[in-house]
Parts: sequence; structure tokens; C-alpha cells
Amino acid sequence: MRKEGKVAVFLAAAAMVAGMAAPATAAAAATAREVGGPSASVAFSPGSGQLVVDWNRELITILGTPGAQPATVHPTRSFAILQAAEYDAVVSITRAAQPYQFVVPAAARGARPDAAAAQAAHDVLAALYPAQKPAIDQMLATELAAIPHSPGKQQGIQVGATVAKSLVNLRSVDGSAATPPPFVPGTQPGQYRPTPPNFPAPVFTNWGTITPFVLDSGSQFRPPPPPPITGPAYARALNQVQSLGQDTSTTRTPDQTTQAQFWGASPIWNVWNEIAQKLAVARHASLQQTVTVFENLDLTLADATIALYDAKYHYLVWRPVTAIELGSTIGNPGITGDPAWLPLAVTAPDPSYPGAHATISEAAATVLSAFYGDHQQLTVTSDGDPGVTRSFGSFQAAANEATLSRLFAGQHTMIDLVAGQHLGHQVAQFVLGHLGSAPAGAH
Repeated sequence: MRKEGKVAVFLAAAAMVAGMAAPATAAAAATAREVGGPSASVAFSPGSGQLVVDWNRELITILGTPGAQPATVHPTRSFAILQAAEYDAVVSITRAAQPYQFVVPAAARGARPDAAAAQAAHDVLAALYPAQKPAIDQMLATELAAIPHSPGKQQGIQVGATVAKSLVNLRSVDGSAATPPPFVPGTQPGQYRPTPPNFPAPVFTNWGTITPFVLDSGSQFRPPPPPPITGPAYARALNQVQSLGQDTSTTRTPDQTTQAQFWGASPIWNVWNEIAQKLAVARHASLQQTVTVFENLDLTLADATIALYDAKYHYLVWRPVTAIELGSTIGNPGITGDPAWLPLAVTAPDPSYPGAHATISEAAATVLSAFYGDHQQLTVTSDGDPGVTRSFGSFQAAANEATLSRLFAGQHTMIDLVAGQHLGHQVAQFVLGHLGSAPAGAH
């Protein structure tokens, strides 16, 4: 991203804090490459994209089941494997675009891509979550029952099974199964250490080292070092979150409190997948269109997550609650410590720089803008905050609010948030430019 793009992201965020309308950053649509022409995804797409939405929803349901997700494996990995398998299964048959990793050369042109997608989704989820297999089996039976019996249906099933097995095997050696090393807390000013009230040990200490899906490495777009904690920039940023992010803040508006609670109530990657679900359903998107959007979205989110953890554990920046409570030890005349300060929300158990919500949300907004154009009327809901909706006129506006919500929750400084938005945008642009599956003009 050019310098002026980075500044635009910052200004958008700063404007939101000031209560002004946030200008949208430029979408990354120009980086998406057209493969096969915009009409190809319609001509070779028997079936609706609804089944892709259904399997995406099923994964979110599984992730909400206590104990289903391994504690040291990040959920974005599962979304990426699921969507990549569906995508490769479909394009093995339609030939509408390049595969992500695998193509079944012998796939008959008469094979059913919808059967292939359903089988691929089932086999991925059954492999990743064997304890959930009865419900997954039943869902597959329901999906396949809606497809008329034919040789093409059976051929599609075989294609889906072949692709799913190949992708699961490929990712089995990506390093995600490794036991993270014990975390050693920092002791010097600025160094991360577990946070109150329960002081949990961080979990994803090694996630920045696992094999990315598209990036060359987790450190490929590592942000530059944050400003020193003894300087005026850090003092301004910490004072801002000290005021706006405190549990008893009188400067945070009621709506800002609502934002903090809304965007923190559900995993941020779930929320953006649900936004994509609603878009696909509202547009009655074809199977090819839907697998393409979700492949780009979830491979981007998986790699953005790897990248943000690489940076977090490279810089090991302490959280605002630690900095504020120990403010008198920093040696910064612009900072006044408060040993009794607590944030609005319980602090996440990992270092502060860069912000995860900022990274994930900017990455998602960049991908979805590439397919649909940035200016969309969105109504966003959160499974963890039922009955509350947030409305936006663009993907960027939603990403900006999700980003700023972490300031209002007392989780991050603006330094963390700007770095996160920049990182998410860079990862998304790279993925869109390298997958070869994002058709320009898909909206």
C-alpha cells in the first residue's frame, strides 16, 4: 500500500473517533484478476450457491460447540480448508478458473459440481471434527437428496472426495498441530505479560510460523516497529484509550459502548463470514460465484491471522491495561499511570500490536469490495449480541467501526489499529492478486 493509502486508513479511523463520517479507503478491486470471463461462472454452474452458505454456517455451528475446536488451532484454518476444497472441487468440473491447489484431471464434464462441493465440504469437516460426524453425515445426506440421481451426481461426489482428501493431507503438515512453547512473560516496560483479571497464558504463540495458504511466509508483510513507549506518539495513543476504553469511562458515548460490545461478542471471522453469507443469499449467487468469493475471503482471513500473530509475537507489545496500570514506570512525562484502571472488556490473551479486529476486518472488507464494490448497504448482526444490528453504507465503514470498537473496549491503542488495518489490506491485496480466481466485475 502506498503511503497515502495508509494515511487514508488512519484518517478514516480518526474521523470515527471524532464522531465524523469516515471516508472509505480505496477498494482493492483493481488487484483482482479475471479468469475465464465474468460469464463463465454462470454458464458452468448447475445449482445454487446456497449449499456453500449452508456448509459455512455448519462450520460456525461446530465452532460454537464447547470443546469441538482444538484449543491451539486457530478457527480461520478450518474456514480456509473448507472453502478451498469446495472451490477446487467445483472448478475441477467447471474449468471456469484456475484451481487453488488441486484439480481432478479425469473429472467428467457431465459431473455435478454441486455434488462435488457438498461432498468436499462434508469430508473436510468430518476430517477436522470427527466427533461431529453424525450431524455432518446427516447434512450431506440432505444436500445430496436434493440433487437428482444420475451418473454425473456420482462423478461429482468422487471429485469432491478426492479434492478434500488431498487438501486435508496437504494441511496436515502445515505446523498447526505443534504444541506451542511455554510463554515467558516480559518484565521490562513495554513487554507483554498476561493481563487482569485472570492473567491467562497466551495460546497462539506459534501461529505466525505455520505455513500460510497463499502468502510466502507469515512475516511477509510484518509491520514496522511501533513508536517507542517513551515518546509523545505513544503517550497520545495511550491517553486516548485510557479515556475512551475504561470500564467506567465518561468520555465514551453510549453508541461507542454499543459498538465495543457488539463487535466483541462473536469471533470477528465469524461475523465477516456471515456478512458474506447474506450477500450470497441476497444476490441468489451461483455455485461458482459463491465458492469463489468464500475461497478468496477465507484464505485471506487465514493468512491475515497468521501474519498478525507473526507480528504480535515478534514485537511482544504489552496491552493498554498493563501500560496504564504501570504508567509511572514507563518514564514518559506524557503518561499518568492508574493502578486501578480496567478496560470495558476483558483483554484478549495475546500481545497488543497489531490489532486482530483491525487486521481481519480490513482484510475482509478489501476482499468483499473486490467482488461487490465497496458501497453496499449492509445490516450486520452478531450471534453473541442478539437483537442488536449495525447498519453501514460500505464494507469499509463496517471495517472501520469493527476496528475502532477495540479502542472503545480498552483493548488497543490507535497505533495497534492503524498497523492492523494496513496489514489486513496488504494481505488481502496479495491474495487477490495471486489466487487467480477473483473475477473482476463479479458484482
